[in-house]
Amino acid sequence: MMRLRSLLFVPGDRPDRMEKALGAGADALILDLEDSVAPAAKAEARRHVAEFLNANGTAKLWVRINPLGGEEADRDLAAVLASHPDGIVLPKAEGGASVGELARRLTERGNATAQILPIATETPAAIFQLGSYAGAKRLAGLTWGAEDLPAAVGAATSREPDGRYTPPYELARSLCLFGAAAAGVPPIETVYPAFRDLDGLSAYAGRARRDGFAGMMAIHPAQVPAINAAFTPSEAEVAHARAVVAAFEAAPGAGALSLDGRMIDRPHLVQAQRTLAAAAGG
Repeated sequence: MMRLRSLLFVPGDRPDRMEKALGAGADALILDLEDSVAPAAKAEARRHVAEFLNANGTAKLWVRINPLGGEEADRDLAAVLASHPDGIVLPKAEGGASVGELARRLTERGNATAQILPIATETPAAIFQLGSYAGAKRLAGLTWGAEDLPAAVGAATSREPDGRYTPPYELARSLCLFGAAAAGVPPIETVYPAFRDLDGLSAYAGRARRDGFAGMMAIHPAQVPAINAAFTPSEAEVAHARAVVAAFEAAPGAGALSLDGRMIDRPHLVQAQRTLAAAAGG
């Protein structure tokens, strides 16, 4: 599975920004054909995205298409699939059935390789499908958003004055996290809109990793270094994880062990293995 610490959105109608984004250090770029592109510019954006995909075969490039329910999605797929994007970001996803439908359309058009990253909390119905992604074909992860859902339910905002989410949107975030874990794929944290507030971003990304998220989306190249740093285990974390693994390898039949004066058990081993996998880029 490809590494997805940082995924940087780039408007599909801005080829100049696509070129600059290549140097940002993101694990993947998301070339956007949905929200950042005005309806009148979508045809031109598809052309730019296809050309950029054709010209950059080594970078990890994803395309966010328009929602499956409208005609724009099929136009997006027709325009970009021949250029072999690494993956498709699916907005307004409503459970594993949405991913299955997109996978069917990809296969129908002769694409056997593109993975799928659903944005899984953008409609009220989507919230009730977050446990349904297990076994979905081509599923690369699960991410969420806090912009469309408040509008859909008539909320004034999804955030407290200090920037933290109000309870309904904390719930959506939590369900995304658990839905990804249940499906066995990485949970990806949503964007941090205040792109000039790098201290706030670092704190936000740190909380995301603490809670179990494996990566995060970005809206500006300046956000990428802080996101990569937050989702890359430190040398101390790696050393501790190696010590945990070594302790259990030395006593394979043990259920619990003592390490550095503290008790550790099997959940600590699972977390240590996950830390080492993240450090290795897996």
